[in-house]
Amino acid sequence: MLLVIDVGNTNTVLGVFAKSANVASGSNSYDQPIANWRVSTNATQTVDEYGVLFRNLFSMDNVKADGIHGIVISSVVPPLDSTLRQVCEKYFKTKPLFIGPGIKTGMPVLYENPAEVGADRIVNSVAAFEKYGGPCISVDFGTATTFDCVTAKGEYQGGVICPGIRISAEALFGRTARLQRVEIKKPAKVIGTNTVASIQSGLYYGYLGLVDGILELLLGEMGKDCRVVATGGLASLIGTGSKYIKHVDDSLTLEGLRIIWERNVIAKPKPVARPKSR
Repeated sequence: MLLVIDVGNTNTVLGVFAKSANVASGSNSYDQPIANWRVSTNATQTVDEYGVLFRNLFSMDNVKADGIHGIVISSVVPPLDSTLRQVCEKYFKTKPLFIGPGIKTGMPVLYENPAEVGADRIVNSVAAFEKYGGPCISVDFGTATTFDCVTAKGEYQGGVICPGIRISAEALFGRTARLQRVEIKKPAKVIGTNTVASIQSGLYYGYLGLVDGILELLLGEMGKDCRVVATGGLASLIGTGSKYIKHVDDSLTLEGLRIIWERNVIAKPKPVARPKSR
């Protein structure tokens, strides 16, 4: 089995893939998702705390930890990289593959400085192009909301980064004395008739307007045939209300990690049997 881990600023998402029945024996292709989990990212947790957490998640879904033969990690929280590397080696007896410079992604990066592009943005772009074709835009609703553009040739072109909806909400609550925290949800109507409904309307429709406004401009540059896919924690909330997002794919990042791992792992050739000396 293959363990994939996406470490974000707010949440860490884990997934496990297994080989389906149609995959040849000895192949390094793990194409069957069997479990996934979302937990809070905590840079202060120790190796053992993360190890116990991961093993407990496996136990809940009856996934055998000793069945993990590969691990790939995308992280935008550098202080956690060493911790997770030790977790993988101690609890899963496997050296992880971290997405970063030098890793084969199969996608040329046209950014002025390719090293500046977050690993998760490349992972999403690889999965979006592989699953939906190009040109395409992946929109990731995380701590920040990112728009990542891929050309028809499968090249990472660049994109847009803006504050996530939760950051916007916290700024509103933190800078106003009398406005209370509310659940981020789609209200029944735009006009709020109480404070809670008014805040929810402003957050939801205001952010939806931001997303569709940016997408309209991006599609103007990339062409109307460009495919748009959304992922991330609030993808289903915002993505289903968008005029331009046609696909909501909660597993996009995990699939991208799986694809990149397969592109970097080559099956070891079987040793040639030597004739016995007489």
